[in-house]
Amino acid sequence: MKLPIVAYGDPVLKKVCEDIDENYPDLQQLIKNMFETMYNANGVGLAAPQIGLPIRLFIVDTKGDEDEEAYVKVFINAQILEETGEPWAFNEGCLSIPDVREDVMRKPNILIRYYDENWQLHKEEVTGFPARVIQHEYDHIEGKLFTDKLGLLRKQMLKSRLDNISKGKVSTDYKMRFPKQNKKR
Repeated sequence: MKLPIVAYGDPVLKKVCEDIDENYPDLQQLIKNMFETMYNANGVGLAAPQIGLPIRLFIVDTKGDEDEEAYVKVFINAQILEETGEPWAFNEGCLSIPDVREDVMRKPNILIRYYDENWQLHKEEVTGFPARVIQHEYDHIEGKLFTDKLGLLRKQMLKSRLDNISKGKVSTDYKMRFPKQNKKR
């Protein structure tokens, strides 16, 4: 089932998420729905806060190209243990912030510990584009957005676009859920 993606401005996107355990209700169906939602929106990653759930769960599918294999994983209760290497810029976007793309600096190598969908514990070194996607999704479960990594001037330049997204003044090819606006009485 395709789920609506939470838009910029919703408080769930700013929450540090909670760990879950193997008894989390309907976890396998949730993961399946998240993949269907991500693929429908042409994303390469999706975190639970982006569908309104403040839990430490995200998925990644880098869809590989001719030079690289696809990197497809489920991350539950992930912890990035280390980030190393010389930071590099890459133009990032986010399904919760449609039509906004900005260069973000990230380190190219990570060491991450996580559970997969079968509750197997992994400790893995990841590099390059998959590491970047993981860092982006990991930020979501830490209550951070890629726009938080931008300089003050760039954030000010994007303010009206971000405000429009939070007000639902954006067009996408996928379902979105917009924050409830405070109505004056």
